[in-house]
Amino acid sequence: MKRVLVTGMSGTGKSTVVKRLAELGYQAIDSDYGGFTVEVDSGTGRERIWRQERVQELLSTDDADVLFISGTSRNQVQFYPQFDHIVLLSAPADVLVQRLTERTNNPYGKSSSEMAEALRLLETVEPKLKSRATLEIDTTLTVEQVVAAILDHVLE
Repeated sequence: MKRVLVTGMSGTGKSTVVKRLAELGYQAIDSDYGGFTVEVDSGTGRERIWRQERVQELLSTDDADVLFISGTSRNQVQFYPQFDHIVLLSAPADVLVQRLTERTNNPYGKSSSEMAEALRLLETVEPKLKSRATLEIDTTLTVEQVVAAILDHVLE
């Protein structure tokens, strides 16, 4: 079984992409939902990290040809060796601001402090994600184009 992490900053389209992959019949999990994260004190505030036992349980399954997991968490790096592919979804800052402002499926990014945090993380975290990605996709493309690029990369 191939295991694929679909990661990226808030507003890059991870939830939309994983939803489309599931609609196409792939096993696709959005780690923002279903009890895969827990809120912890980060020292400078609260943050959500992956529940290690839940993510490990998911990665240990072998009941599909491909498993897609979407999400971004400070502790995801400990699971990198178990992924065959790490796909980074990215978009310019102005696109992320627009998406975070307009989206209705997730409240994160609506307050000015959350928006500032999202932009700070874009500058500080995204470069770290890029360094480990096996594929980076600019999500200003259509969802269908993004999904096609992911599937081309994973299924080759």
